[in-house]
Amino acid sequence: MTAALPLVPAHSALVLVDLMDRIVALPLEPHKGTEVLTAVEELAAAFRSAGALVVLVRVERPGVAEQPPGSGLVQGLYQEGDLEIVKRTIGAFQGTGLDDRLREQGVKTLVFGGIATNLGVESTARAAGDLGYDLVFVEDAMSALTGAEHEASVKLDFPRLGTVARATDVRFTSG
Repeated sequence: MTAALPLVPAHSALVLVDLMDRIVALPLEPHKGTEVLTAVEELAAAFRSAGALVVLVRVERPGVAEQPPGSGLVQGLYQEGDLEIVKRTIGAFQGTGLDDRLREQGVKTLVFGGIATNLGVESTARAAGDLGYDLVFVEDAMSALTGAEHEASVKLDFPRLGTVARATDVRFTSG
């Protein structure tokens, strides 16, 4: 892993994927859902304090009358000024207007956390890379259903797409 480059708050956004009660409660590896929540809450507080955007993505199943219990964001995660995106596919860009919202705010760098590393996070990141965003992956702010899936994304895929860091590596600079 390499340390993240200092981020410019006005051009950075924290993108947190699928931090919903029913997903955080799953048996996850290598980080428990509660550990991921602690890491993302600290990151979100740092982003908000620096004046950077926090994007909270949650999934809704299409074509059902009612979403499964636990489909809302974990209570207290959303704060005023955050952007909530509802997706109906694995990734957060398709049909959500996320790209337009990010560009309106001048965002160029996306910092990722969430569950599952190899599904919602990676799918969203791949689309973001195709759209020209710089990508940072916070390894200890995400997890998967198995350690092998998480490690494959973090060690094989993410280094090819952007920078892999730990939460303590994420820093802001002026500019």
